[in-house]
Formats: sequence, structure tokens, C-alpha cells
Amino acid sequence: MIDPILSFLQTGGAAMWAIAALSVATLSLILWKLWRLALMGAFAGARAERSVALWQQGARAAAAEAVSGRVGLRARLVRAAIGALSLGLPEAKAREETTRVARRLLVELRSGLRALELIAVIAPLLGLLGTVLGMIDAFQALQSAGAAADPADLAGGIWEALLTTAAGMAVAIPAAVALSWFESVADSARADMEDLATRLFLATEAG
Repeated sequence: MIDPILSFLQTGGAAMWAIAALSVATLSLILWKLWRLALMGAFAGARAERSVALWQQGARAAAAEAVSGRVGLRARLVRAAIGALSLGLPEAKAREETTRVARRLLVELRSGLRALELIAVIAPLLGLLGTVLGMIDAFQALQSAGAAADPADLAGGIWEALLTTAAGMAVAIPAAVALSWFESVADSARADMEDLATRLFLATEAG
């Protein structure tokens, strides 16, 4: 099992080894990001919704209790907003504090996405670089052979060179798909947090 993989990597040259390293980094980054999202409660929002509903009904203590100790992003934002409002801060100050917490949570939520974006850009470029270098080698060999050149040798050199392009795309496509999905999760969380905070402040003003 190891020998065919090593042979494949050696055929593609240095660019193929670099792409292989990127593929390992991509898989590790995606798995790490999924684990981080699960730990941050990026997919949970029921407690935060319940807390806001209780706050709107005037049950302030129950609303605070609903998000007490919760680790979800939305719950943490609601807890911060309730804490600011409960301190009796002016509305502008309470909104400023809530915005500060929201920004920090969003930065935490989007951590690692720049690296994934960089991989999605670099992988196909590395593949193209490997192909260009392989084509140069193939045509140099053809030139050296002169009239005795065998077209089969040229074809073999070309398909070997194209391997790196295919490998680069094979790494870039999953990275781009994962990046798009992670960004959609972040956008959804941001919209939910804005909605929850707005409802809390509107309920406070109405009360």
C-alpha cells in the first residue's frame, strides 16, 4: 500500500510532495474546525431563543437562568446582553458591550478560515507549477533526443506532468467546499445573534 503512494508522489516531483502535505493540512484543518464548532455550540440555539422569549415576557430572572453556564455562541451573546442590561447601564453602553462580545465570538467562530482559503488558492497553483516544470522536462528530453525522439516518451512525460494539476484540484475543491460551508455557518450565527440582541433591547425599551 505504501509503495504505490510513494511511487505516485515521486512521479509528480517536488510539487506533488508539497500538494500531499497540503492535503494532510486541509484534512486536519477541516476536522479541527468541525470539532471547534461543536465545542462552541455553533449549531445550538434553542436555549438562547427560550431565554429571549422569557425576557420578552418579563421573566428576567428565568431568562438569565436559561443561558447560565451555556457554552453556545448564541447563548453566550444573550447572557452578555442580559448581563449588560441587568447592570442598569445606559442603552448605548449596553449595546456597545453586547457588540464587543459579538465581535469577539465571531472572530473565534471564523478562526482557521483564512488558512483554508489560502489552501484553496495555493493548491491548484502548485499543481499548475508542477505541470509546467514537468512539461519543460519533457520537451527538453525531446530536444535532446533529436530525430530519434519517441512520441510515446513525450506522451509519458506529459501525462506525468499533468498529475500535479489533477492533484492540486483534488485538494483545492474540498477545501473550497468546506470553506463555503464554514462561512455559511458563521453568517447564520451572526444573523441569529443580531436578531436575538435586537429582540432583547426592543423588549427592554418596551418594558
